[in-house]
Amino acid sequence: MNQTTQSNVALITGASSGIGMELARIHASKGGDLVIVARSQDRLEELKDELESRHKVAVTVIAKDLSQSDAAQQVFDTTESLGVSVDILINNAGFGGHGEFYRRDLAADQAMMQVNMVTLTNMTHLYVQGMVERGHGRILNISSTASFMPGPLQAVYYATKAYVTSFSQAIANELADKGVTVTALCPGTVKTGFVKAGNLEGVAAWDKAATPESVARCGYAAMEKGELVAFNERGLGFTLNWVVPFLPRKAVLKTSRQFMEKQ
Repeated sequence: MNQTTQSNVALITGASSGIGMELARIHASKGGDLVIVARSQDRLEELKDELESRHKVAVTVIAKDLSQSDAAQQVFDTTESLGVSVDILINNAGFGGHGEFYRRDLAADQAMMQVNMVTLTNMTHLYVQGMVERGHGRILNISSTASFMPGPLQAVYYATKAYVTSFSQAIANELADKGVTVTALCPGTVKTGFVKAGNLEGVAAWDKAATPESVARCGYAAMEKGELVAFNERGLGFTLNWVVPFLPRKAVLKTSRQFMEKQ
């Protein structure tokens, strides 16, 4: 990419599949250049070829394992060395894991916390500096409806998403007068590779999951409007904001667990 010709560049993590891939397609369809980040070099290259040929945009590929502690810094250093100025940061990468916490592999949950919280935070801190200096920028953090309640059988995942939603709203307030918006997208269940990766096959909650395309459209539109928190289904927002907080805690936990039980 050439610094002098860039405009509206979006960096998307977890762009090789699911919501991240659909967000990349939406941005490219609007004529925006991209930096796409994920572990799979091959899948990123395939997406790059698709977007560049279909939409005549410039796409930079960065293959990186975001569970590594220095991943965010390495991604940032790469874009800096290429002269890429990021206008939109979409922290989409994340994964879950099913099972009772005491039985789960601790290393797996530590990697989950690294990707879902720490790398997201580091990426945000690194790229928001330039956005503030330029006086404009947008950040979209992919959270979840899981962020609004505790999640037995997905204890760590739900907790990481609670962090994402809280963090996003707090810094949105801090950046309100800096020309930078921050949006937390909180979808319900989505038909992505998340199910297999998180050992969630057989969980009834995914029987009526939304498509990645519909969730991506919702999130991108909310980001463009500078919305604080966005839900892909109208009823979800009402239930989580106005019903769940007034229910007895034990009832919420029981329902949440039933939602995650395997058939």
